Amino acid sequence: MELEKHEYDVVVVGAGGAGLRAAIEAHESGARTAVVCKSLLGKAHTVMAEGGIAAAMANLYPEDNWRVHFRDTMRGGKMLNHWRMAQLHAQEAPDRVRELEDWGALFDRTPDGLISQRDFGGHRYARLAHVGDRTGLELIRTLQQRTVALGIDVYMECTVTRLLTDDDGITGAFGYWRESGRFVAWQAPSVVLATGGIGKSYKVTSNSWEYTGDGHSLALQAGATLVNMEFVQFHPTGMVWPPSVRGILVTESVRGDGGVLRNSAGNRFMFDYIPDFFRKETAETEDEADRWYDDKKNNRRPPELLPRDEVARAINSEVKAGRGTPHGGVFLDIASRRSAEYIRKRLPSMYHQFKELAEVDITAEPMEVGPTCHYVMGGVEVDPDTEAARVPGLFAAGEVAGGMHGSNRLGGNSLSDLLVFGRRAGLAAAEHAAKREHTRGLLADDALADAARAALAPFEREGGENPYTVQHDLQQTMHDLVGIIRTEPEMRQALERIAALRERVGNLSVEGHRQYNPGWHLALDLPHMLLVSECIARAALERQESRGGHTRDDFPATDAEWARTNLVCSRAPGGSVALTRQPLPQMPAELAEIFEEGSA
Repeated sequence: MELEKHEYDVVVVGAGGAGLRAAIEAHESGARTAVVCKSLLGKAHTVMAEGGIAAAMANLYPEDNWRVHFRDTMRGGKMLNHWRMAQLHAQEAPDRVRELEDWGALFDRTPDGLISQRDFGGHRYARLAHVGDRTGLELIRTLQQRTVALGIDVYMECTVTRLLTDDDGITGAFGYWRESGRFVAWQAPSVVLATGGIGKSYKVTSNSWEYTGDGHSLALQAGATLVNMEFVQFHPTGMVWPPSVRGILVTESVRGDGGVLRNSAGNRFMFDYIPDFFRKETAETEDEADRWYDDKKNNRRPPELLPRDEVARAINSEVKAGRGTPHGGVFLDIASRRSAEYIRKRLPSMYHQFKELAEVDITAEPMEVGPTCHYVMGGVEVDPDTEAARVPGLFAAGEVAGGMHGSNRLGGNSLSDLLVFGRRAGLAAAEHAAKREHTRGLLADDALADAARAALAPFEREGGENPYTVQHDLQQTMHDLVGIIRTEPEMRQALERIAALRERVGNLSVEGHRQYNPGWHLALDLPHMLLVSECIARAALERQESRGGHTRDDFPATDAEWARTNLVCSRAPGGSVALTRQPLPQMPAELAEIFEEGSA
């Protein structure tokens, strides 16, 4: 077998914000580091995070601090978050933003020259450091530039298909070059997964083609566990028209800067959907909501800025009740509320996106929007301080890691999450590699041969299933049966369909040769997508309550018993998914007090 081999201390899989931040930290800790990414460097999905980086820097509101950010994050996640991750995130985010600035990131400014911060749903104060509505792009540009300047090796357009282990943990990774189909293996005692999310398992998603759940699945197959997989965030505002752009993200900044949601009758319907949990801090009249933009001290927030799960459910309800737009969404209107100059300055990407893709001028007419599968709160179960998974030498950061966001992520927390935990994962991975300096496992020939055989299997079969047909059926299943609103019969049906799809995935065949062959790439992605979909459906069936990104029509209430329980997925011997209940980690008293503080 023709095989290209490389040796490193740390291999980072994924070149988004978390992966690049981990690679920089590992390199600066003295580890020989490589980054492997499926697409081109700089094309990571992080660029889709447009609104900003959540960090309690107190540039606009001196009363903001890490304790308030911690409280907002925990409340947004309906208290299911790992308290230690939420604490570290809130404490360290401001330093990570300042570090980006030191490395050359150009942020928008307040009149007195500080980094500007904007409002976002679920955050008590304006705390999103931003660059117009292109913050993710600036973050990636900055980290990418630093990665290249440090001379870190990057393997672009290269896909990892398997993590390699021995009795002591990770020994490396196996993959292939997408262009040529040639196999490549990396020997390394530490692997950091930073592969992002799972959105391509759904029919309507804001996620790009790379998001096939590879990292979640690779970790599970290597012996790690996944936590909180039932919680999938549907971003309330994705484009709904024309069909070619359905699902593309419309940033929450539109609502943060004054945009409001209206149904087909022109009513601002969000006032009808304020949950008791958030009633105290949410405006009850349009007048109060509108005053808030100019006087935040004496007025409560507009209901359009409730956490994403609440807004997505409200939009879903309006459309189901027959009050939707012609194309099955609702109207997002900023045109009647802000000047054209303000909109173009604050939301340049949105202005361009709607003009080019939908022939809509957002300074003159409302946008049509609807929920789109956006983010998975669930991921690899990791140690909060080191991001270490249950397999020695395996680490995970960013969207592929679970625990930080509980049942629902607040907007802006993803960019600070990947900076904070990307850094911690890179540091811990380098330390692990240093400890293993003299006891490193080698790549076993039989394991490499087996990985190669599995990758080539679709070429060996003739007349099998077409990968595109199977992908379509999987996406339709998840869209119809494990979407925003869930019921037991539908999820049981989904699991039956997934079982049937597993047999079909075992019988995929592709034509042609290994040189850039998209059908083959999809055939290798599908087992990951299927495994992750099964985790979501099994956990969603088990959790008999509604919380955050998981809504059960047959169990609409939030249940105090479930507030103390995490669901953990592991790999069963036969290859299916085993589910166990695990008590939530106990929050220390000094942090619990933060929720009693009237001022917090």
